[in-house]
Amino acid sequence: MSRIGVFTTLPAEQAADLALLAGGVRIDAGRPPPAGTGAVAVLDRGGADDGMRAAAYAARHGLGLLRLRPGLIGAARPRRFARHLPLLGVFDPAAFEEALRRGPGDAARGQLGRALIEQARGWRIGTANTAAPAAAAAAGHILVADEIGPAAAALAAVLEAALADHPAGRLRILPAVDLDGRTVPGPLTAEARRRGIALAPAPAAVATAVAAAAAVYAWSAPAGFDALIQGTPLITFGPAFYAGLGLADDRGCDRRTPVPVTVEDLAAAAYLDGSRHVDPVTGRACDALAAMDHVRRVIEQDRRFSGDTVVVAMKPWKRANVGAFLASRLGRLRYRAGAKAALRLVRRRNGRIATWASTEPPGLADRLAAEGLPPLLRIEDGFLRSVGLGSNYVAASSLVLDRQGIYYDPGRPSDLESLLEQHPFSEEERATARRLAALIVERGLTKYNVGVAAAGLVQAPAGACRILVPGQVEDDASVRLGAPDLGGNLGLLRAVRAARPEAWIVYKPHPDVEAGNRKGRIGRDLALSIADQVVDDASVVSLFGQVDAVHTMTSLVGFEALLRGLEVATYGLPFYAGWGLTLDRRDCPRRRRRLAVDELVAGTLLLYPAYVDPETGLPCDVWTVVERLSAQAPRSVHQPGGRWARVAPFFQSLWQSLRGG
Repeated sequence: MSRIGVFTTLPAEQAADLALLAGGVRIDAGRPPPAGTGAVAVLDRGGADDGMRAAAYAARHGLGLLRLRPGLIGAARPRRFARHLPLLGVFDPAAFEEALRRGPGDAARGQLGRALIEQARGWRIGTANTAAPAAAAAAGHILVADEIGPAAAALAAVLEAALADHPAGRLRILPAVDLDGRTVPGPLTAEARRRGIALAPAPAAVATAVAAAAAVYAWSAPAGFDALIQGTPLITFGPAFYAGLGLADDRGCDRRTPVPVTVEDLAAAAYLDGSRHVDPVTGRACDALAAMDHVRRVIEQDRRFSGDTVVVAMKPWKRANVGAFLASRLGRLRYRAGAKAALRLVRRRNGRIATWASTEPPGLADRLAAEGLPPLLRIEDGFLRSVGLGSNYVAASSLVLDRQGIYYDPGRPSDLESLLEQHPFSEEERATARRLAALIVERGLTKYNVGVAAAGLVQAPAGACRILVPGQVEDDASVRLGAPDLGGNLGLLRAVRAARPEAWIVYKPHPDVEAGNRKGRIGRDLALSIADQVVDDASVVSLFGQVDAVHTMTSLVGFEALLRGLEVATYGLPFYAGWGLTLDRRDCPRRRRRLAVDELVAGTLLLYPAYVDPETGLPCDVWTVVERLSAQAPRSVHQPGGRWARVAPFFQSLWQSLRGG
């Protein structure tokens, strides 16, 4: 099979995306193509000269020419520290035309087309998504799409037709945009200024603009395709790929399909057959629905954090990590040292205040409620966090953002508790949760993924009940609030021994305590006077297969044990207790519902947390985080390299925060 050479003058990061999408390698215009090259792929960007130069190169070396166009799903945000947007896809006109010749296809294909349209309409996803969808100022206007490439006279004819059909005051020119969503002045933009016709705002949110319009006039601009997908009347004048199908008022070409084409057929042929897509987070090929889902996640975060978000009392090294979860193109993210300064700011702008849950300023939540301001947003690590400890400055891939309380505080409701108590879990959610739990168990993942895996650690006599007792950080808020009167790790060990005097008790200190970063150490001799074994620097995953039960105060190890089918007894009140899945020493009257494990997993890992890819800084789903964590080797609690190895991530995180990443 011959190779494809990619001819492009795009910036390096976009050129790499194009090479991946085209399935080839970038070639140097000044050198002969690599051996085995059979064709040259080029991205036709209208006014750019790549197409002509690529055609000349292909002719000179006797190669085929694959002309691609910018994809039909535009990227929404750049990767961390990138200067340009990623390419989510490319459009292959030849493949699209071949799909049209084959006909509309079967019912399943129509359903896929319908699903793509619903996603595009529901989230206003289009060919340019750089600006966040917002209320369109051009509602009810007539949009005339500018573009780069066609002759000025051809575009002028489009404008004249629009003026003949509608009063000039209703017209708005929709400017062309480049691959980064920046407005590119075209012939109609200049003509509009000369005639006093207004420009449409935010052309980089093209789906929003065309959805709000009464009609769209286009020569062959991508906005014409967006109009059809969004259900807006379209008038075409040029040889656009979407013209001549009977879906628009085509004034520049004849009908070119022998059988009727529906907009669902168009969507399927354009998004599925005529396009290639790549996930900007993983760098892997994906389908159109997955590409739209990436854009949807960005838009969802935009809407959730529209307006000002003021983060109070956040340590500087955490800002880049936390900021990736709170960033919104519909708002601004600010940091203030104290609650008073944050309050002054949100009073002026009616914004929200966010804070790390364990350092919540006293009385702040009550003050916000009394003044009718948005509720305090409490931030805490999620449950699939990282490979490495937060106390060693390793950034989190998952955070929870809670408006009611926080999951580890049983003294008040939290968003997680309300979700678990009230959410009507669907069968699809339960099935997805089962798949996720199975994958987590298969990959051996936990919250921190630290410790050395080893078999044969538990040396219990035959027939003994083996109980794992995970230690915790004693001054951690989850212990102070969830098990305030137990007496810490030593009290837990004594309580377990009293409850199960015959059992073989294995005590595992908390990784943060083992690393010397946090409080909660029990002297080894004292621990062994109660427990039968103390296991240091061991992966908790390797212990799960060597014990029969887990007894804990509030440790997440209890939740992780439930995923693996182990018996779990709680001596405090963690978020997973009180639902009928654990043996509980304490009661929470608010938790009346009986849950299945898959429902607990769905709420805790699918619906409650937010996920951000640690490499690109882009919003992602839990599956991506699972893949990222799986690709990294578990770390020892005791990092090699001494103090520098521990503080190096601190300086890296601080540098990212100072750069605004």
